[in-house]
Amino acid sequence: MDNQEEVREFLTSRRAKISPDQAGLPAGSRRRVPGLRRSEVAALADVSVEYYAKLERGNLAGVSPAVLESVARALRLDDAERAHLLNLAQAADGSDALTRPRRRAAQWKAHRSLQWVLDAVTAGPAFVRNGRMDLLAANQLARAFYDDVYATTGNQANLARFQFLDPASRRFYPDWDQAADIAVAILRTEAGRYPHDKDLHDLVGELSTRSDDFRTRWGAHNVRHHGTGTKRFHHHTVGDLTLAYEGLEMAAAPGLTLTIYTAEPGSPSDEGLRLLASWAATQNVGWPAEQGAD
Repeated sequence: MDNQEEVREFLTSRRAKISPDQAGLPAGSRRRVPGLRRSEVAALADVSVEYYAKLERGNLAGVSPAVLESVARALRLDDAERAHLLNLAQAADGSDALTRPRRRAAQWKAHRSLQWVLDAVTAGPAFVRNGRMDLLAANQLARAFYDDVYATTGNQANLARFQFLDPASRRFYPDWDQAADIAVAILRTEAGRYPHDKDLHDLVGELSTRSDDFRTRWGAHNVRHHGTGTKRFHHHTVGDLTLAYEGLEMAAAPGLTLTIYTAEPGSPSDEGLRLLASWAATQNVGWPAEQGAD
């Protein structure tokens, strides 16, 4: 991915999202651009207009952390957006070598103790994914929960492919637009962390070519830290589920996340997960023949 283009589009999109009122500036009556003008961001960041224009043209090489922080404050970036800006600056400096993904075996497999941990979680789906949203390992309940994802081999156990290319996702995610926004923000965040990941480039290219919904969202340059929250699902066997999730970064495998879904005790969704576990046992749900690679 072209770093200068990424920087230019990210900064431009963030500037367009801030109204003069939000920045404490007079709106005026003859504004020709959405959001703030470059000159206004420069003033808020305490840099010259010429210097900020250079940054917004995509030239972040050599920019000091203090200036980056000033720009982040001026653009009212959240934590995820700040981290994304720093990642783009590292890539511009060529100082991102340590963040480049290591070459790994074509097929990643969970070591035995990790699979034991996943299997020990029996009350909710538990799984490991990477930043490309490949499902890499799972307990039995997660395999049953994502039955639609595994049912179509073309998904390649990838949640983003399922989201945008599989019609079953429209049923599985009742809040489809919100789930789609989250999926793209996760991929965009990963692209900032690992700008040299060819598999990620290929996935983004595939989804951009085949899905207008993805392409539009990708162009918005939204990023996020996806760690905790609540989502609604509709499983083809047990119906509606409202589940809380926690995502845990894996210290032993940087770049991978262990996610666990749970339901409020005694709730209809809790009963739904129990029914799903019973269904999984009767179906003898197992790990698919082809796992996602990392």
